Amino acid sequence: MNFGTYNDGFFNVDEKHGFLPIKDPLDKISMKYFELRKTMEDFYICQKNERKGILGIPDKIVNCVKNIPNFEKLIYQEKDPFILQSLFRTYTFLASGYTLESSYQEFIKTGNYGNARTFLPKNIARPLVVLSEKLEVYPWLDYHYAYALGNYKRIDKSGTLHWKNLDMICKFSGTSDEIGFIMLHVYINELSPKLIESIRDENIELCANVMKQMNERRKEMWKASNYKNYNDFRIFIMGIKGNYKIFNNGVIFEDCFDNEPQEFRGQTGAQDDIIPTMDIFTGIIDYYPQNQLTKYLYDLRTYRPKVIQKFLDDLLNYYKENPLFERLKHKNDDKSIIDLLKIIDEVYYFRNGHWQFVQKYIISNTKYEIATGGTPIISWLINQIEAVLLYENKILKYLVEKNIDESFKNYNDYLNILNSYDSKRILLQEQKKILLEKNYDSDLLFSKNVELKLND
Repeated sequence: MNFGTYNDGFFNVDEKHGFLPIKDPLDKISMKYFELRKTMEDFYICQKNERKGILGIPDKIVNCVKNIPNFEKLIYQEKDPFILQSLFRTYTFLASGYTLESSYQEFIKTGNYGNARTFLPKNIARPLVVLSEKLEVYPWLDYHYAYALGNYKRIDKSGTLHWKNLDMICKFSGTSDEIGFIMLHVYINELSPKLIESIRDENIELCANVMKQMNERRKEMWKASNYKNYNDFRIFIMGIKGNYKIFNNGVIFEDCFDNEPQEFRGQTGAQDDIIPTMDIFTGIIDYYPQNQLTKYLYDLRTYRPKVIQKFLDDLLNYYKENPLFERLKHKNDDKSIIDLLKIIDEVYYFRNGHWQFVQKYIISNTKYEIATGGTPIISWLINQIEAVLLYENKILKYLVEKNIDESFKNYNDYLNILNSYDSKRILLQEQKKILLEKNYDSDLLFSKNVELKLND
């Protein structure tokens, strides 16, 4: 497959960088933005020596924001993509912190997510909108430029991107649980250059091996971040759209958008690029159900940088015209079909593992039923697991009918997937039944993973 160039000066989707920035992000903004820089240094809740930062003190952020000049004119002059990204990251953190601090304080008192502030003053709103226009993204906290992939720094500057060697540049809680949770995403994406290489060369075996490694790294989430502490920072990554109990009718960005309330989706791991890329490459995307939750996944495409959107569009256009499974069948390449099956199986484990995270990190901690991206928390992942299993079943049927024998190099992999398929289907059915109950048991929901030996 011939790819184009996907480079915006910050991201460059190729075999060298994958989905990560072309170099480590700037960890400080210029001193000419002194008041902004100073505010962010004291911004997150858990500062050193058990001192509370701005977000940990009720309403303190309101007065702090009043003291920040409107840097709109200075920002208009900025051209360097890394400077623009660092400023966008800063302003989105500030906007989320400003609006959601009141919701967080209510949660501390009562355990319920309270109302957010729905008015963003122009000294924050105007610069944020200018930056969003320059970067061609929505003016709200996102996964790529702000919260995750553009928000890491190495502790040992010469060290690797292992999550233990990474710190967040901007933070909300500032706890090790928040840092581990987000930096693990960077650690997984450290492998994305090899993933891009495997797609460019259509090296299906390499792709399967990379996805297996990514899944092993994903499982480290249980060590990187204690699920019991997820609520310490989760509320700050909530989006406006879909979260009407928090944001009511939207947020007014003063002197922007004709002062009409705006709605944007929140930061979510569903904005990551690995699984959407695999869905297109393998053909899983053809099995997405036609419903609102699938529309949500497509809507999330628009929350990615333009270069990522272009990459995914080109990939989709190519594989719609040249379906991988059909070409492998035509060539009678059963070895590669089994490798394709292995990729799809790793996508299943990635999604089912993510679903287990939701069960523990979110469902066991709160009754608030809306995800940070603004969708029902209990249904959208199941939606896509169903698609994976439908496709996996089709390929397994094809291989069973061909009566694949032990002479194949990866016959055992095929046999393992075949033998585990029924358990995957039963798990999904059992969990769906549990979720139909009005006051379902979250522990029972999670225990089904263990019972069917499909837990991380």
